[in-house]
Amino acid sequence: MGTVRGNGGGSAAVRPSPVFLAIVAVTVLCGLIAWRYGLLRDTPARVAVFGFVIAAWVLSLCLHEFGHAYTAFRSGDHSVATRGYLTLNPARYADVTLSFAIPVLFILIGGIGLPGGAVWIDRGAIRGRVRHSLISAAGPLSNAVFAVMLAVIYKNFFSLTHATFWAALAFLVFLQVTAALLNLLPIPGLDGFGIIEPYLPRRWVEQANAVGGYVFLLLIALLWLGPINEAFFGLIYHLTDAIGVDESGIRYGLGLFRFWSD
Repeated sequence: MGTVRGNGGGSAAVRPSPVFLAIVAVTVLCGLIAWRYGLLRDTPARVAVFGFVIAAWVLSLCLHEFGHAYTAFRSGDHSVATRGYLTLNPARYADVTLSFAIPVLFILIGGIGLPGGAVWIDRGAIRGRVRHSLISAAGPLSNAVFAVMLAVIYKNFFSLTHATFWAALAFLVFLQVTAALLNLLPIPGLDGFGIIEPYLPRRWVEQANAVGGYVFLLLIALLWLGPINEAFFGLIYHLTDAIGVDESGIRYGLGLFRFWSD
């Protein structure tokens, strides 16, 4: 397995790829177009919102996976650099379908910020249970930080003059909070389980991993049930409200995002 030796620490190995920079450019461009539409909610404005949210969501997925990879790099697994994980190029991650296609599909279908996965980490190169936990925590932490940053911008600069853009931003905050919360659930395959896994007996971990995929599918199915759906999204709206993004703005943003729905 190849490794790299960073001369100046992890920062020397971080080189954003042209693909990632293109995603950033598309996000900014679509955001500017949505901004120009002001209060309009006609089809072109909603398509701009759709493009902005999708591009920004993919960007956040890149940051999520990068969080795992960079923390692993700093913890001793230099193979993540040779695998291209530190370039933020979505095509370099271990499972593009799991990391990007499925999360994008879920926001198209249900407006849910489904967490993705995964980067391949050489756990044998990492010493200490705390470091293993931090690697797992880095992904949802990136979603949480991104959500707070966007919420601060929303809370301090919101203006009805550009309500279309701000509604899109509110919906994006909602997706980040949803992804962070779902990913912290202690279910095998999610980062929440990765955080506690180093402290569990190996036999328990093996048994949990054997059924983890089924448990995750059950979780997704349960989210469609009325009482559980209301409780879960009630918690999400409580959290977004706590950081300054109101439910009405989120719902308006979701309505704009689904430009095909009416």
